[in-house]
Amino acid sequence: MRLGQLSLSLEAGVAGVVSEADAAIRALNSGAHPALAPLARLLLRTESMASSKIEGIATGVRALARAEARVETGGKVGATALEVLANMDAMQLALDQASAVGRFGVGEITTIHRRLMERTANAERIAGQIRTSQNWIGGNDYNPCGADFVPPPPEEVASLLDDLCSAINDERLPPMVQAAVVHAQFETIHPFADGNGRAGRALIHVVLKRRQVAPAYVPPVSVVLAAERDRYIEGLTRFRGDRVGDWIEQFAAAALRGAKLAAAYLEAVRRLIDAWRATLTASSARPRSDAAAWLVIDALPAYPVITAPVAAAATGRSKPQVYEALEQLQACGVLVPVSASRRNRSWEAAGLLDLLERLEAGHLP
Repeated sequence: MRLGQLSLSLEAGVAGVVSEADAAIRALNSGAHPALAPLARLLLRTESMASSKIEGIATGVRALARAEARVETGGKVGATALEVLANMDAMQLALDQASAVGRFGVGEITTIHRRLMERTANAERIAGQIRTSQNWIGGNDYNPCGADFVPPPPEEVASLLDDLCSAINDERLPPMVQAAVVHAQFETIHPFADGNGRAGRALIHVVLKRRQVAPAYVPPVSVVLAAERDRYIEGLTRFRGDRVGDWIEQFAAAALRGAKLAAAYLEAVRRLIDAWRATLTASSARPRSDAAAWLVIDALPAYPVITAPVAAAATGRSKPQVYEALEQLQACGVLVPVSASRRNRSWEAAGLLDLLERLEAGHLP
């Protein structure tokens, strides 16, 4: 099936779920403001972690945050954490490209994939490279006999990707429907040797951003899909079996659930920020209204484990000012030191990672 030949007529129930999901994601984004960019990164982190988890690349919320801090200070990080961090980078790149280019094409897709896979052992061979051999899902490693799904042959991939990109740039479908079919079709084409699932889920957010449904906050759709992984795979299978409406309904329901989760957690994080501010106000430090400590608090949702260099970059303040702020926040309990070492120090935002662990698990706060 090519998306250019797709003819859709949604049943009333499906159209209703699509409309509800669209409205929920738009409502989530309606309060977005540049000053709230750390909250956007929080949701991006959650979506990237869940998307990686679907592929069996899983690391804990706290472990990932600490790994990110170690990367910033030149420390050693495990391969799994590096892959999840690469997915965060690739997702951010996808969102940047969504708004930066007029026509979204195959070049953008390969660039996203290159960013995703550039830290892997096979990077030189597969990163950003459209496959030239047959691949398959399931079965054995030697041939597609017994495979759960065999994607199109390599000689068809180029034209199928051109068709897919035409669908990404065509705004005749409702945005949620467009995101659903673009993602499912990408997974059907499976144009790369590895990383197709993560790259394909990034395209969901490319579509939603280009259509101005989610210009700032990504709904963590993958959190819901990861919690129902088998059902998600079954949904993609139904799409390939011409039960497109079933897949669209399932996808829209997941997006709706993701938007509701995101809205609940943004509110919970805002309350946590208010609590941090109240704690700092009541502390013996009593920093001035223009002190760096307030700016560090605002940056914490983006960096739940923070280092001095990251805090300096996020706040635009000097290192002495930032170190003073970090000490003040540690003294009043807003920050908790991750290690006793004076070298490559990092601090954890009190209470934030507990919230993020619940979000990553798909639970309400």
